[in-house]
Amino acid sequence: MKSVVAEARALHRTYMRGDTPVRAIRGIDITIQAADYVAILGPSGCGKSTLLNLLGGIDIPTAGSVRLLGHDTRELSDRRLTRLRLEKVGFVFQRFHLLPALSAAENVELPMAEAGLPRPRRRARAEDLLDYVGLSHRVDHRPGQLSGGEMQRVAIARALANKPALILADEPTGELDQDTGAEIGELFLRLNRDGTTLVIVTHDTSLARPATVVHRMRDGALQTEAKP
Repeated sequence: MKSVVAEARALHRTYMRGDTPVRAIRGIDITIQAADYVAILGPSGCGKSTLLNLLGGIDIPTAGSVRLLGHDTRELSDRRLTRLRLEKVGFVFQRFHLLPALSAAENVELPMAEAGLPRPRRRARAEDLLDYVGLSHRVDHRPGQLSGGEMQRVAIARALANKPALILADEPTGELDQDTGAEIGELFLRLNRDGTTLVIVTHDTSLARPATVVHRMRDGALQTEAKP
């Protein structure tokens, strides 16, 4: 039986916009098992990114619960939750979020430095990860010297730095052209085949096609699971 990496039960998240409550997440139940490739499809504003932030412990639910690797995120102190995210969750964002003054390798090293890994080991792992994502020839290049697809590969390598149990990706091909997006999709598929657990929120149905589980989301709720 597969182990459960993350799960949400009766999940709600309400924000205040001025004096108006906005119900971003409405009663969601979801389970992410080890080695799953989960795609969550839905229009802009439906709550996909909010759900991803809740599953990854970036945000805390208004009601209901999120268990991340057996820990209820509401019961952890800020320090313990930050450490759990650092060591067990890798994040990939639409706009890469690389530091422009650092090289590709230095960007990949950042999570390892925060986790206290010695510098020689950080550099060796960063180079290994950049080779894994096909960028061994770009180790010392800065983001401004890289294409959009290359920057996203660096971001994926950075997400893998601390050997996370879960990768959460928020519209990872949203800033890329179709061909480059397809290359990133192949990289995600390879990651999953190598045992990485993935949750990807996306408009891109091609990213959802190889997923083992597909959810459709609308107005803060998950609809019937379906393959695209």
